[in-house]
Amino acid sequence: MHRFYISPENWNPGALALTGSEAHHARDVLRVRRGEKVVLFNGQGREITAEIIDFTGEEIRLRRLHEAETPPLRCRIVLGQAIPKGKNMELIVQKAVEIGAAEIASIISDRTIVQIDSESAAQKQSKWQQIAIEAAKQCGQNWLPRVRTPKKLAELFSMSAVESFDLRLIGSLQPDAQHLKKILADYASEHQHRPQSVLMLVGPEGDFTPAELALARRHGCHPVTLGPIILRVETAAIYCLSVLSYELLI
Repeated sequence: MHRFYISPENWNPGALALTGSEAHHARDVLRVRRGEKVVLFNGQGREITAEIIDFTGEEIRLRRLHEAETPPLRCRIVLGQAIPKGKNMELIVQKAVEIGAAEIASIISDRTIVQIDSESAAQKQSKWQQIAIEAAKQCGQNWLPRVRTPKKLAELFSMSAVESFDLRLIGSLQPDAQHLKKILADYASEHQHRPQSVLMLVGPEGDFTPAELALARRHGCHPVTLGPIILRVETAAIYCLSVLSYELLI
């Protein structure tokens, strides 16, 4: 069945309707018909199987058949990703949703090649959020990750929520960086349980600068090595999230 996203503020199980771009996609691209069954989700764990009952103007009205709730994942993994060049951020957002990231914080690092002002930052955030929605629709993820507006690393650390993470990590090419497996094992040994929230920072082409690494360390980030082979930015993000997902979500 086709899946469609209805934002939490428009989520009304008693009066279900597709509007805007979702209605357009359903009607004009997928060409759904009356009586067809579809799945709706609100990005906060709720899912409804519904039947299309009518097309009214720009809306598609539906009747609820079954409602279910998906529990949140066992660990809240947030990817702090320095914006790479080209369209690689779009790929990273898509794969982060599929792997199970709870949030994606886009970072303007000192070595970020893309020039971003306040207007383009808002446009990029909106585009990346839409990519996240499409990825959630495709992979069956009922918890929609929030994609944050691009910020400098110092701005990210100024947010009080950053200090609340059980574990803070930063990918690093420095010789003292430790393997992720060891860091997770040390945490479990010290706390007698696995972390329930993790911040994973991944740098741009050329890595974070020494000053950015020092800033991250001051905010409790453990430098993580990704092995002897230098990975592309998008590969590094997918690698980190995959390992964390395997270790902490399953």
